[in-house]
This record gives sequence, structure tokens and C-alpha cells, in this order.
Amino acid sequence: MSTGAAGHGARSTVRPNGETGRPGPVRTFLRTVDGVTIDAAYDPGCLVYGHDHDHHTHDDGHGHGHHTHDDGHGHGHHTHDDGHGHGHGAYGADDTGRPPPGHLADLAIVVAHGFTGHLERSHVRRVAGVLARYGAVVTFSFRGHGASGGLSTVGDREVDDLAVAVEWARELGHSRVATVGFSMGGSVVLRHAAQHREGSHTDAVVAVSSPARWFYRGTAPMRRLHWLVTRPEGRLVGRYGLRTRIHHRDWDPVPASPVESVPLIAPTPLLVVHGDQDGYFPVDHARMLAEAARGHAELWLEPGMGHAEHASDDGLLARIGAWAASRAG
Repeated sequence: MSTGAAGHGARSTVRPNGETGRPGPVRTFLRTVDGVTIDAAYDPGCLVYGHDHDHHTHDDGHGHGHHTHDDGHGHGHHTHDDGHGHGHGAYGADDTGRPPPGHLADLAIVVAHGFTGHLERSHVRRVAGVLARYGAVVTFSFRGHGASGGLSTVGDREVDDLAVAVEWARELGHSRVATVGFSMGGSVVLRHAAQHREGSHTDAVVAVSSPARWFYRGTAPMRRLHWLVTRPEGRLVGRYGLRTRIHHRDWDPVPASPVESVPLIAPTPLLVVHGDQDGYFPVDHARMLAEAARGHAELWLEPGMGHAEHASDDGLLARIGAWAASRAG
């Protein structure tokens, strides 16, 4: 797998606004280092839409009130529209409309969805909508998913897809970028962060419901997933039933596993989130990841939570957004 440049920029049908230095909502295709086209979208989030960033510490009902953090820049930042849709002024932007370094609006959160997801799935859009309270959001569809090109390698070459999405966020002017991945996307954000790629590095990483090791078949959902990936009839179900085109070849070589990647992530801040009712990966996966970090990672074990985006309620997503805003950069 290449560890070189992330990609070759973006082709967009919407030009950035020259006064603000960043565009409004954009839908485009990115090209990865190995030539795959990736369907991607940018939402400027709090930069434009005037969200209230008065983030307080919330108790989750289980005594875990430490999860939500202040943004470090004071309370109650309201972004006001200036009559031209530029949404600046309340946070002290300069004449270009750019927010000062370290401000929430300078943060981009790149969302890496789970297997069989894509950027237009309702659960992915819900995740993006909550995270947009904390910064701009880049969503994209992994190769083989949705309108992206190529074939899914179920977590191997998907690192290149994430890399070009992070690179795009930086090209749009964001000096702070956090990656948030779910399930397969969780394994991808861990492996990407461990590579520290120049130009597409991340400043904070969150892995939700990520596996720790490859080839796990210890639960019924994972046995069904292996049938989907490894059998010709399973791949047909994936293509026509789940809009996911899966590569027929085995990994060669087998990529570094998430648990092997975690020790290489430091000093980048790392958060591991896992539900104690996850039907795909038991909590020992999350504990393995946290232990591999040797004290560097934060671990949130969420009571009653199931698997990935569908099980991540808005309260949890808000805590993740606040964590990313406080840790990135």
C-alpha cells in the first residue's frame, strides 16, 4: 500500500467563495493515489449556518459527565450571516472572512462510514448533521460504495480513500482535521492515523465500533458478513441488494490490523468508542485497542449501545464532536 501523496485534488462543480476563502456546500469527486474516483461532499457546518457552540459537559445518565468538553475558546459563539451568506463576524474573522486559528470553524471533521454505507445513507447524513455543530464536515463514499468508483476491499485500500478526503479538507483551508470512523471506517481511521501521511495527516482520531483484529467470525453478524464478502453469491447480494461492489480477491499482503496500528498513532489524540451491546464485535475488541495504545487513548464503553452509526444517538455524536473540537490541533 502506498504511503505517498494522498491524491490528486478535487474536481468540483461549485467554486469556492472568494470572499470567505471556503465554499458553501460542495459535492464533488476526488481521485485517490491509485486512480479511484471517490464521491465526496463538504458541509461548512458552523462556519456558515450559525450554530450555537456553547458546549457544556453533559451527563449521559451513567455518571460519565466527563465526555463533553468546552471548546477552549469561550462560550456561546454565534455565527451571524452578514447579508451575503458568509456567516462571519461573531468569531472575530479577519477581512478575508477566515476564522482565527484554533477556532471551531477552523476544524473539519471527516466521517468514514461503515461497510455498505455511503454518504447519502440516512444514518450517515444524521451523523454528519450532528457533527456539523462542531465544525465543517466532509463525508464521502468508500470505493465500491454508492456513487464512488472501484471495488470495496473491506478496509485495505480504503485508507487511500480517507487520505484524499482529508487532503481535500485541508485544501479547503482547514488547518485542523479530525477523522471519525464507524465499524469498517473505524478500522480505516486507525490505520490512516498510524501512517502520518504528509498532507493528509489527522489531528485527532475517533474509532467507533471498530474491530481490533482481522478475520473475526465470533458472532453471527460477522459470519454473515464473511459470507457476503467471500462467496460469489454473497457479492451479488452486496452489489444489487446493498449497492456495494466487493472485490473478489483476497488481501495480498494482509494489511496491518487496527490493533497493530494503534501503537503508531501517538502523539495524535485517539478516542475509542464501543457499545457494550455490540452484536458484531464484543467489547474485548475495544479493550484490545485501548491497551495497545499504552495509555495514549481514551476509551468510552457505552452502556446499552449496539453497533456503529445506527446505534450512535445524537447525544453520543455530540460528545464525539465536542471531543474532536477540543483535541484536534
